[in-house]
Amino acid sequence: MGGCLSKPKPEVKVELTLLDKEKEVDLMSPNGKASPFSECRPNGSLGHCSDEDSMTLRPQRKNRDYIEASVCHIKDLENGQMREVDLGAGRALLIKEHGEFFAMGHKCPHYGAPLVKGVLSKGHVRCPWHGACFNIATGDIEDFPGLDSLPTFQVRVEKEKVIIRANKQALQTQRRSKVMSKCSAVINSSTGFSHVLIIGSGPAGLVCAETLRQEGFTDRIVICTTDKHLPYDRPKLSKSLESTAEQLQLRSSDFFQMHDIEVLLEKEVVSVDVKTHTVTFRDGFKMEYRKLFIATGSRPKPLSYKGKDVGNVFHLRTPEDANSIVTLASSKNAVIIGTSFIGMEVAAALTDKAHSVSVIGIEAVPFRKALGEKVGKALMKLFEANRVKFYMLNEVWEMRGHNGQLKEVVLKSGKVLRADVCVIGIGSSPATAFLKQSGVHIDSKGFIPVNKTMQTNIDGVFAGGDVVTFPLALRSNKKVNIPHWQMAHVHGRLAALGIMGKASDIKTVPYFWTAMFGKSIRYAGYGDGFDDVVIQGDLDELKFVAFYTKSEEVVAVASMNYDPIVSRVAEVFGSGKTIRKRDVETGDMSWLIVKGSQ
Repeated sequence: MGGCLSKPKPEVKVELTLLDKEKEVDLMSPNGKASPFSECRPNGSLGHCSDEDSMTLRPQRKNRDYIEASVCHIKDLENGQMREVDLGAGRALLIKEHGEFFAMGHKCPHYGAPLVKGVLSKGHVRCPWHGACFNIATGDIEDFPGLDSLPTFQVRVEKEKVIIRANKQALQTQRRSKVMSKCSAVINSSTGFSHVLIIGSGPAGLVCAETLRQEGFTDRIVICTTDKHLPYDRPKLSKSLESTAEQLQLRSSDFFQMHDIEVLLEKEVVSVDVKTHTVTFRDGFKMEYRKLFIATGSRPKPLSYKGKDVGNVFHLRTPEDANSIVTLASSKNAVIIGTSFIGMEVAAALTDKAHSVSVIGIEAVPFRKALGEKVGKALMKLFEANRVKFYMLNEVWEMRGHNGQLKEVVLKSGKVLRADVCVIGIGSSPATAFLKQSGVHIDSKGFIPVNKTMQTNIDGVFAGGDVVTFPLALRSNKKVNIPHWQMAHVHGRLAALGIMGKASDIKTVPYFWTAMFGKSIRYAGYGDGFDDVVIQGDLDELKFVAFYTKSEEVVAVASMNYDPIVSRVAEVFGSGKTIRKRDVETGDMSWLIVKGSQ
């Protein structure tokens, strides 16, 4: 399996070229479409336009804003290889595919992963950390998570040398937003009508709004949310408890103003009338809509116990919750109820801050349902090595306090745990109660069934994210619920395209991750109901790949310290190929290996 790892990068000689005059312009416009002079092939094939041609095709730009560098010989890269190169003012990712060279930003805009360690396949690069995909010709984001695309840079070949020309600012930012339209409708912000009303400000709602603008939608868009903050990176709450809402913010208030996306904070929807196309808020305000997108996410499952009036007991929902938890736990005793991913991430985050961390679970092993017993036991050992005490096969009976503040957690076994702060993480349920009597169909578990365009049973009403069951192409369009951050992004885009009548069939591969003690687990596929787990690598060393199988077919994969194997498997899943159990039992991973990066 060592073949999965990137080869050591050879030393690259960089030659900086002084720009005596403007020779070329960027091949791609900001939205990734080819410029009128793209036939000059500045993407790196051997043909290229003359200085005179380029001078007549575009306006002058200031030379000091750009830099050129000769980064390698044309034979230094084989087809299907990538290399991170230094241009002096910043780094770029150089790619060779089908005899042509491409260059773009080298860091994933999501969390900054080095894309050179990712997977190059069929015209896109997949991030090694969280699976986002970027088109190598345009830099556009094609699969999620993340909101931004990558800048692309000109490449040309002269005298068998590969030369990159790049905007200095783009080299520094390593990201770009797609071009968006503006709202042309003249509407007062207090008007109770919106062409598109989005309920929920998570990734599904945000991506829906942005995609509408990217696709040329020029009517009013309103996002309403119960949150008091603009959209923020919720998965970081349980991993970085000290972070403020501003630090976690996905888009600034200026961004929403610039692109005419209105956000109504602390506005809770209590009912929807699909006959009159009206939404009613708790404060009595009503808003009519033409199209509705429901992306309200999940609500924490309640826990039954004595002592509900005791303080310092939290469900982690907001940055304020996270900040309070870490403050109260400092040098004190923390108790986590439940072995969900959120609960376990909080436990891991508190180990170097709290005096003690205790975890209570109803099963014998954490993560068993999602990752299997073997992986669960290995992770349990990791937690125990970091001073976490487990009380498994147990439940909470009572919370006891002093002066209204938590002091003890009593288990049904009779065990009494000292506790100054408690976090409940026993799962969640869809936040769809407000849709009762609305006419929007809800199944017995509270989920909203949608079709592949994310439309509900009501024409013009769409839904996405944690609240839906949707047809998953990977599982022959079986309707499933996948409450992943990445999948919510996909739903938002699909819904926006559906709203605009541009139905698109995106065969995305579910991808999620968790992080504990500086180590990450990547996971791709849909492993619900797996009947066996094939482990390759060393669980004790926490360097492994776990293949989840069902009826002799691999349905999901998880790894630790084996990047980018999960992204490689995601590429296989995305291509529609079947991976058989026998293919992974031998330990031979050569079928996964392609020509890699340098």
